[in-house]
Amino acid sequence: MQNKKIRVLTVDDSSLFRQMIIQHLSSQPGIEVIGYAINAFDAKRKIPQLKPDVVTLDVEMPGLNGIEFLKQLLPTHPVPVVLVSSLNLSVFDALSAGAVDFVRKPDMTVANSKEAFFATLTMKVKAASISKVRMTKPAGSASPASNQGQSPQTVQAQTAPKAMPFPPLSRNVLDSTIIAIGASTGGTEATLAVLQKLPANIPGIVITQHMPEGFTEMYAQRLNRICNMEVREAKNGDIIHPGLALIAPGGKQMEVVRNGRTYSISCHPGAKVSGHAPSVDVLFSSVAKNVTINKVGIIMTGMGRDGADGLLKMRQSGAFTIGQDKESCVVYGMPMVAYNIGAVCTQASCENISSVLMNHLKK
Repeated sequence: MQNKKIRVLTVDDSSLFRQMIIQHLSSQPGIEVIGYAINAFDAKRKIPQLKPDVVTLDVEMPGLNGIEFLKQLLPTHPVPVVLVSSLNLSVFDALSAGAVDFVRKPDMTVANSKEAFFATLTMKVKAASISKVRMTKPAGSASPASNQGQSPQTVQAQTAPKAMPFPPLSRNVLDSTIIAIGASTGGTEATLAVLQKLPANIPGIVITQHMPEGFTEMYAQRLNRICNMEVREAKNGDIIHPGLALIAPGGKQMEVVRNGRTYSISCHPGAKVSGHAPSVDVLFSSVAKNVTINKVGIIMTGMGRDGADGLLKMRQSGAFTIGQDKESCVVYGMPMVAYNIGAVCTQASCENISSVLMNHLKK
């Protein structure tokens, strides 16, 4: 089984870009491109026949768009899908429809952009091959077909109400706590599922989600429209305060620093840490080192180990830490490593993390 290659189907209406993806992935050890589709209709015919392990999908295609394609495909053929997208808000709708992850299309005018794109695509195809597929099950629909045992595991999409009826937190708790969240593959929807249940009056939240530059601002705007607290992309010098969630900007490292009685954000260009910029380890380590008030660390779905060491530092510095459990993770990587090294106080499902957090804060 270790020698089994990841079977990939590439869906893209651009023959040039499609050929570039095929040539690159075919050259990677452990990956086999078993075919391609020129549009979503072509893909719908070929996926049941070829049974790929992973599909790469261009979001913006003529005819049936990627979002509607996913809604039609995944209930019967829950295959992990990695989106290939330009800077476009529709990528988050496609992730909500069940795609596992996305890669930003390269800017051919920027040096090394193509190389970075292919390196990221390869990594995310490999992550997708061991991921669970999220699906929003339409009301009254039948259960997904088993596809003769070939289908990957699935995680039901969170469709909880916008906020739970939690009792209000005291002013002291609001002012004396900072919450740090880190996530990667599957994290855009998992973080949303947690935040949308929390009240507007919540201690300041800092979030690192592995995501490229440009998309983090759009992601923050999306969360801000859905959630009760204010959510925005962090800027250097932002003050952390109750009712505000700050998301690390793509391509930069984000840390929490202390300024007398207040805490603020330091955002700066920097080398990748644990393979990422922004890195969850960088955020968590700064909270462990610099935050002297109450702190909570939450590590969620993602491949690899980014955030595990930082979360351990947080726990060792007195923080309460939560790890997303295996059953609800799209990829049980980062939370698994954190749990195995003793960084996690308690594990909880994506559905229950908000309740675990609020019960802790009430104490």
